[in-house]
Amino acid sequence: MNDLSHGHPTPPADAIVDISSDPARLDIGFIHHALSTQTHWAKDIPRVTLMRAIAHSLCFGAYATHVEGGAARQVGFARVITDRATFAYLADVFVDPSMRGLGIGKRLCESVLAHPALQGLRRFLLATTDAAGLYARYGFEPLDPVNKMMQIHRPDIYTGPQDAP
Repeated sequence: MNDLSHGHPTPPADAIVDISSDPARLDIGFIHHALSTQTHWAKDIPRVTLMRAIAHSLCFGAYATHVEGGAARQVGFARVITDRATFAYLADVFVDPSMRGLGIGKRLCESVLAHPALQGLRRFLLATTDAAGLYARYGFEPLDPVNKMMQIHRPDIYTGPQDAP
């Protein structure tokens, strides 16, 4: 991976990445590899399951624009599950390890929250184990200690036999 700061001050994230919600630009191979091998929440997710999730979500890609010897490449991702009127859930946010610390996660979050389809929502949720500080900057706050949220959680669903939708 390229070190963008090699011998130079690190440029701001808006100078090194382009954020886009164009689904045609998504690098499914990059996204699948990262989610299935580098995250705890989507470990072993089947590619077909990920493709179905992406097809039914509003997705954002972060693309490095200053890459030595080549075209822009995808370096980050965020997915929003939403009805585009009242509710959204931010999921699958990640930045390539080689590009962390450059403000790309912040740019992704800002782009998600500024998207026209996500304005005026009554509730916007996310779950995080390690980035609460980042999301708090944008108005996210923990649910009340006693809340009405409930779940069905199947943590091993990606490792068992897969049924077609």
